[in-house]
Amino acid sequence: MKMRTRYMKTLKLLLVLSVLVSACKKDGGYFKSTDGNRKFNGTTLQYLQSKPGVYDSLLSVVKRMSLEETLTDSNVTLFAVTNPSFQLALTNLNTLRRQSDKDPLFLSNIDGIHLDTMASYYIIRGKKTSDSLLLQDGLDLEGVRYGYPMHAKVTRASASGYTEGGPEVIEFSNTKHSKFVRFWSTTTTGSNNIQTNNGIVHVVSPDHIFGFDEFVKRLTFVPPPPNLITLIGGKLKVLRDNGGGPDNGEGSKKVIDGDDHTKFLAELQGRLWIQYELNTPEVSGVYTLTSANDANERDPRAWTYEGSQDGVDWTELDRVSNFFFEERYQTKVFRCSNTTAYKFYRIDITELRNGGLFQLAEWSINKAK
Repeated sequence: MKMRTRYMKTLKLLLVLSVLVSACKKDGGYFKSTDGNRKFNGTTLQYLQSKPGVYDSLLSVVKRMSLEETLTDSNVTLFAVTNPSFQLALTNLNTLRRQSDKDPLFLSNIDGIHLDTMASYYIIRGKKTSDSLLLQDGLDLEGVRYGYPMHAKVTRASASGYTEGGPEVIEFSNTKHSKFVRFWSTTTTGSNNIQTNNGIVHVVSPDHIFGFDEFVKRLTFVPPPPNLITLIGGKLKVLRDNGGGPDNGEGSKKVIDGDDHTKFLAELQGRLWIQYELNTPEVSGVYTLTSANDANERDPRAWTYEGSQDGVDWTELDRVSNFFFEERYQTKVFRCSNTTAYKFYRIDITELRNGGLFQLAEWSINKAK
């Protein structure tokens, strides 16, 4: 009887050990995602079309922006945005528009230029599986249409309390042309590595808002008040012009010519101000800057906006630092609380995005509301 009891205990122990060994072999000691490479027998466009109710909004954008051929013939990686991401973006946009008594906008009638730019963030040149994004710092990527700089990096989610023991997640980022991660806008994927005949599809998490953080901002641009430079007139003066003088192709006069396809180009040398003397004093509570055509490292990054009665003693009206344009030919509107009618206004640039050569397409001095 004792032998039988000892035998049964030994058998139970062996069974327990067998289960433990089998479990360790199965998952390697951590949860391993089953989200491996899956194959779809068709193009990337056909993959989207095969999922009714999932990618309808994305397909609408693809069609409107004439991207069907890109998703059919080109070797691309698509970070596929699902319907909920578009619904979030449109809801946020139209809630704000409703507060301003403006009609709602939809994917069929919003500004095509902005929609095209934002859609292109998600289509990357070349086939990029998650295995290619395993570098510690991730991988720099390029948008298929404009070479827009994006970034992707693989991390692991946590599972059952086990840190980084869960499935692979891709952190997909809009770098905003900045090398500093703190300025990036990042989302994650919920599913990875779907292989099509011409590419790879990673599915973006449904809580992502299409356009990253730019959708509402791009589509609610409020034109600034009247430009005092054109309304009143006056004289332009700069601390330093380029070698060709104010009238040459990239001279200082180009910064107020009303054409965002021309620009003022000059050496910063630590500081460069652009000053305008109005014919008569006027209150300016708004000013604008417009980015030039190329070389974003030349963009102003830090400056002050100042007013003066005599062009000698200046009062600071606004101070900006760590600023970045997201796009070329982009106009940004800046507001301040000035209530004084000054005869002189200037923007005093003290820092560029990088390097020492400054450029700006347009500067305007605008009336207060």
